[in-house]
Parts: sequence; C-alpha cells; structure tokens
Amino acid sequence: MIWYSLKNATPQEREELLNNITSANPVFILISMLCGLLSHLSRAYRWKFLLQPLGFKPKFLNSFMAVMVAYLANFGIPRSGEVLRGVTISSYEKIPFEKAFGTIISERIADFIMLLLVIAAAMISQTEYLLTYFDENNINPFLTIAILLSLLAVGILFLKLIRNSKNRFFKKIKKFAKGLLEGMRSILKMKQKGAFILHTLFIWAMYVCMFYALIFTVPETSSLPFGVVLLAFVVGSFAISATNGGIGVYPIAIGASLMLFGISKQAGEAFGWITWGTQTLLIIIIGGLSFLFLPIYNRNK
Repeated sequence: MIWYSLKNATPQEREELLNNITSANPVFILISMLCGLLSHLSRAYRWKFLLQPLGFKPKFLNSFMAVMVAYLANFGIPRSGEVLRGVTISSYEKIPFEKAFGTIISERIADFIMLLLVIAAAMISQTEYLLTYFDENNINPFLTIAILLSLLAVGILFLKLIRNSKNRFFKKIKKFAKGLLEGMRSILKMKQKGAFILHTLFIWAMYVCMFYALIFTVPETSSLPFGVVLLAFVVGSFAISATNGGIGVYPIAIGASLMLFGISKQAGEAFGWITWGTQTLLIIIIGGLSFLFLPIYNRNK
C-alpha cells in the first residue's frame, strides 16, 4: 500500500508530501504523544475494575506493560494483541487466561459503544457530505448493517450448537466459553462502575485529542472543522482495526477522507503519516521496552 500510494504520485506530489511531513511543528507532535500515553495509562488502570470482581489485583505496572506489548503485537498480526495481553497477565499475575481474556472482551464492548457514539456524532455533523458520497459511489450502508446482523445470527446459532452438544471437543470449547463469560460478566459486578465509565470517556477523549492536535502540523488541515476531524478519526479507526496497525493503509484512508472536504491528497496523506507515525513511534518505544522489562520486573516469579 505504501508502494502503491507513492508510485501513483508525481515527483512534485512526493516532494510536497515530504515537505509537509518534515515541516511539522514538533510541539503538536509532543502534545499528541502525551495524549496517547495518557490513554494507554488510563486503559491499564481501568482494567483493574474488571479484574477485581473476579478476585484478582494485578500490579499496575504489569497491566500497563501487558497493554503496551499487546499494541506492539498488533503490528505483526491484526488483533493478536488481545490474546497476547491475556497471556501476559495470566503468566505474571496467575490469572486464568480465559477469565483475563473475557475482561478484555468486556473492555472492547465498552470501546465499541464509544466508537459508535463517535461515529454517530461524526455522521450527524457531516450528514450532507456523507449522503452525497454514498450516492456518488453507489454505497448502501443498510447492506453493511444486514451483513453484520447475519453474522451475529450465525454466531448465536453456533453457540446454541456448542451448548447442546455432547462432543468432547465442543465440551472443551464450552468450558473455555464459560470462563470467557465469567470474565465478561465482571463488567456487571463492578463496584466502581462510575470510575470505569469515567476512564472510558477519558480514554476516548485522549484518542480524539491526540488526533486533533496534529491537524495543526499541516497548514492545509489546520482550519478543518471539528466535525470533519471526527469523521477522519473514524475512518482512521477502521483502517487500524482492519489491518496490522494501519501500516500503509492509514495515511491513504485519511487522505481519501479529507479529499471529500477539499484537502489536497498530499496534505491529507501527510497528516495521515504524521498521525500514524507519531503513535506508532510511541508504541514501538514503550511496547518494546515493556517486552524487555516484563521478565526483569517479574524475575522472582
């Protein structure tokens, strides 16, 4: 994807892209990195609210390093970080993997609800542009919803099959699923639901802030309305979720979304590269150090 985007650009466009990146104001980059770090710290702290009802109190540093190692792993295999995060905390805090993984799924459900709220806010603020775009490109959003509902129905049927089956393999799956459900139900057993909600809101506020701060690094994007920034944020979120950390795809997706609002391809992609590069650098540094420091910190275990 990186090769494709650069190959189709003229020498002048490539030069403009590079100039936009190299002239970025480092102050806003540092602000964005700080917001990103605060969101990661908050995520690690929020995790304890889900683990405590299950009878576990992991050390904060272990939780934080597990989160950062998970982010790092996602650059290799998409969504593998969630599994590695569960394995990591299970290894160093003696928490059963299926229960730890269940709490991570609960977290993702809460985050998915927040993403839906951000999507709703973005769509409401930019309804006219979106409807025009869907019409021009023959996109039917209702078809996407129908496909998702169909997949959900298949999943429910599969769960019923497992629950009623006497097959040994399915019994093992059922036992694992029970552990997952226990972990997921921890969200209902929390004593500090208010703190969990506040941390969730804070995490997503930091996500938006770390994205928004970087519009001022590229002159052409510095005057973008907040609604347009939200829409680009949503596009970027899907690009990261669907790939291994958004490598190559993220800047192209951001550039394409901003072109709808009159931003040039080079400026939009430069903004995308700065955003992706800033947070990727943060994850590589802290995630890499966490990977190395985890066994040292837990050497007595």
